[in-house]
Amino acid sequence: MAASPSTARAINDRLALRLLQQEGPLTAGQLKQLTGLSRPTVADLVERLTAAGLVTVVGESRAQRRGPNARLYGIVARLAHLAALDVRTEGVSVLVSDLLGGVLAEASVPIGGETGTGPAVEQSVALVERAVKEAGAASLHTVGIGAPGLIDPVTGELRDSQGLPEWHRRLVAALQERLPAQVIVENETNLAALVEQREGVARDRDTFVLLWLGHGAGAAVVLDGALRRGASGGTGEIGFLPVPGTSGLPSATDCEGGFHSLASSAAVTELAARCGLSAEAEGDEPTAAAVVRLAVARVTGDDGTGTGRGPGRGPGKDGAERFLDTLAERLAVGAASVAAILDPGCVVLGGEIGQAGGEVLAGRVGRRLARMTPLATEVRATALGGGAVLRGALLIARDGAQDELFAPR
Repeated sequence: MAASPSTARAINDRLALRLLQQEGPLTAGQLKQLTGLSRPTVADLVERLTAAGLVTVVGESRAQRRGPNARLYGIVARLAHLAALDVRTEGVSVLVSDLLGGVLAEASVPIGGETGTGPAVEQSVALVERAVKEAGAASLHTVGIGAPGLIDPVTGELRDSQGLPEWHRRLVAALQERLPAQVIVENETNLAALVEQREGVARDRDTFVLLWLGHGAGAAVVLDGALRRGASGGTGEIGFLPVPGTSGLPSATDCEGGFHSLASSAAVTELAARCGLSAEAEGDEPTAAAVVRLAVARVTGDDGTGTGRGPGRGPGKDGAERFLDTLAERLAVGAASVAAILDPGCVVLGGEIGQAGGEVLAGRVGRRLARMTPLATEVRATALGGGAVLRGALLIARDGAQDELFAPR
């Protein structure tokens, strides 16, 4: 059936808004070329979107002569303000942006393990309120939150998880109660995969797996362009994966004995110590990231000292080579298990450890993986590190706000 005039207008408006969001400011002529619509139709939709307060003239195209044809139209960024939160066991980071994702304020607060649930929630909410004030925003339209643990795929709520502080769940509820904004929660590893898919090393892949390597180990699965969460939201809980090389088996309440025992920051740091390597972490990054960065510097000689030893203590290249080889073997075990079930064709080493290892670690994992599975699986290193979670939280906040603001009226 042919679309009604009102439906066709709504479809055209949404298409134009998405193009403006993805490509930036465009002239009417560029919108005509990208949408395939006629010049009068484009003129009508531009007038309609301008009257609705969604689009405005933001400048002129240098490629056009001065006049109406040179006008650049862009989405009104101040139409809504967004917040993104990265909620970790040891603290919270927040940023506030405009509707297009332009960052207006950033802040973070550490939360010690001895902090009670109530004070932790209050510190976090106060952090958001200060960031909103610093950004000059009267209110927030949408808040995106990235957190460890399981997200219920039906309700979208953060589920009670063993080993995670109670204030995580209380914080989400407090923000929903105290802010006049919609709140969207997503697992931190899934958010990192979303960023890799849109802006990172997996932009050319419809199917891939992100292996998150930070304080703990996790995974996110993207199949045919869609993020897969599973029946209970537990897709990618690779820390519980039984693997060889551990002292036992994981249980329903403890991932020790699973892949976590090989790839967590504590496990990687212990391995480094056995190879004679140690390094100081920067900020709140996992200690393992600092050790992996040191090892890569030593094997490549790119440490700025001319000695191949780099910062830190312990032996030089031999110990670093042994450490990276063993770590690659461990990571290849997890990647091979994922490849055998999903055949993703691509595994991204994410998180702070994946970023620190870079192409040196990714190449070693890839070569070992090729010997463990007949399925061709490329291994890539992230360039985003732990910052991917906050960036992913901003993406889901922006998507949520735009879906509502750009909806047909």
